[in-house]
Amino acid sequence: MPKARDLQPLPVPPGTGALTVLPALARALDGDGPALLPVAADQAEEARRLADALIGDAPLAAAEDAADDPTALVIATSGSTGDPKGVLLPASALRASAEATHRRLGGPGYWLLAMPAHHVAGIQVLVRAVLAGTHPHAADTSDGFRPDRFATAARQLLGADGPHYTALVPTQLSRLLNAGGDGLDALRKFDAVLLGGAATPPALLRQAQDCGVRVTTTYGMSETSGGCVYGGQPLDIAKVRIGGATESVQTGPIQLAGPMLARGYRHQPESAVFADGWFRTGDVGCWRGDRLEVLGRTDDMIITGGVNVAPLAVERVLTEQVGVREACVLGVPDSEWGQAVVAAVVPTDPAEPPSSDALRIAVRERLSAAAAPKRIVFISELPLRGPGKPDRRALAARLARR
Repeated sequence: MPKARDLQPLPVPPGTGALTVLPALARALDGDGPALLPVAADQAEEARRLADALIGDAPLAAAEDAADDPTALVIATSGSTGDPKGVLLPASALRASAEATHRRLGGPGYWLLAMPAHHVAGIQVLVRAVLAGTHPHAADTSDGFRPDRFATAARQLLGADGPHYTALVPTQLSRLLNAGGDGLDALRKFDAVLLGGAATPPALLRQAQDCGVRVTTTYGMSETSGGCVYGGQPLDIAKVRIGGATESVQTGPIQLAGPMLARGYRHQPESAVFADGWFRTGDVGCWRGDRLEVLGRTDDMIITGGVNVAPLAVERVLTEQVGVREACVLGVPDSEWGQAVVAAVVPTDPAEPPSSDALRIAVRERLSAAAAPKRIVFISELPLRGPGKPDRRALAARLARR
């Protein structure tokens, strides 16, 4: 019987320092050495917490590895519970995802890293570069994302002969578009800008397109080795179904299948979300023609007065309105409605926020009376977690204090 393989932490520095992990990453993709748990090198306490929960003293179990397709990375994700889970990604899944991405975009190219590489979206930028045989560059994000530093890194990359790619979250894209100047000029020169990590406001997407930025929205998660649906259409390796094996519905739970799937979770070999080759995402979606529209997390759905309201649908309407930069919609306990729809809105101009009544009317006319927010709170910025997702728990706590 072969010896069980170890799982070891891989401290990933921020910004340009992330490129130092490339040799270890290449070895892991080749199945040489231990499996790796990427952690943020500048967040020592969080790194220890993840290592204690996901590594401990135990090597990979038989169900967590395979001699002919070794587990290369274990990506930490909090899921909807806040408890760390380790997503077991075999080398074949990471390769399949990266190669399918290159086929969709127009071939292997040069990648610019602009987000933390201990998350799946960031480390996949490095994986794609390793498999393409090209040298990636990284923006200096040691003290946060700055458009001028993005421009500096982009200039170094864009001199290479071949396609040029990067990946951003909506907050980063918004900063580049609003800052203009060298950062936006550089962004226009990329052959593709993958945009994921959080829902993209339609107004932001239109602004990018109007500015000549070649944006491709992505949908995926750690369990699918990153994005597997680009521009609403699955990659050529991915299968998507709404509902389940015995039903086909227009709107319902999203399930995904394909060689980019993880083999399961660390210490959770019997997780029900992986079954029969399909991953139950916990998201709700629908088909708009041949394109997948993601409506939000199942556990984020708001039931108000007996009516289901998808927060993401309300957020999309709000962010299409003049004077709204970002929005996050929550359900809060309410004695009359069970849950009340509450919207936190970041105005474009804090000194002149849009009319709350006008925003409610827009939602009512586009969606329904039940979806119209009972309360609208204007804030300066949304709290974020991970690679740019709104932190709904922190926001709910903030609203409760107010």
